[in-house]
Formats: sequence, structure tokens, C-alpha cells
Amino acid sequence: MSGDELLGRRPDGVDDDTVEAVGSLSEALEYVERARGHLYSFHQLMGHADLLLGETCDKLRDSGHPDIAAVLSTELVGRNVLEGRWTFQVVEEFDDNYWSVLRDHERTVRDQMMGGQRHVFEAEMKQRRRTKGHRGHGATP
Repeated sequence: MSGDELLGRRPDGVDDDTVEAVGSLSEALEYVERARGHLYSFHQLMGHADLLLGETCDKLRDSGHPDIAAVLSTELVGRNVLEGRWTFQVVEEFDDNYWSVLRDHERTVRDQMMGGQRHVFEAEMKQRRRTKGHRGHGATP
């Protein structure tokens, strides 16, 4: 693929402002993807913490502290992180009510305005910023 093919991602008749706007929408999706990753990290960290709390309660019982273990077990082990929700429910709700909706809209806008091409703004930026003919600045692999 030559550098000209990078520029060829832009559909005929699409102006710079439109390319920038669609690129901005894609960037917003990228940030939401990152936030989703953090949400999944939160989900896994909280799940592991709950298992550790359960193990802690067992150790407290085994070391002669059943009353403290009972309080921790009752108050914390298996506790909802939000009202009525464990973290898997938070992740599912986020995925269903925000992440998937944004992904669908981003794809629809990109299909309608960019002929389905992804990263048009970035491809054109790459073409402008690279040093043509210089090692490490090739248009494509």
C-alpha cells in the first residue's frame, strides 16, 4: 500500500471538517473502550477481593476469632458494590446500555460518512507527518 492509498481512504466529496468530526467520534469510542477495560479490571479486582475476604474470615475462625469473622462475613463477603448489583451486573449494564450503543452509532456514522473506512483522519495525519523515503516512516509494512 502506498502513501496515496492512505489518502485514498477518504470518500470522494468528504470535506476536512467531516473527516475531523468522524475522527472525533472514533476517538470518543476509543476512550470509552479504555474506560470499559478499567471497568473490567474493577470487576476482576473486586471479585478477587471478595474471595480474599472469605479466606480472611476462614483464617480468623481458624485462629480463634469467630465473632470477628462472623461480622466481616455478614457485612462484606458477597456484598453488593452498588445497590442490588455485583460488578458483573455493572459490567453487563454498561455494555448493554452505553458501550454497545456508542459502538453501533460510531459504525453507522462511519458507514454513512466515510464509506465504512476507519481512521481516515489518522491515515491522512500519518501521510502528512511521515518523512517519505526515510526508514521507519513507511506508509505500510
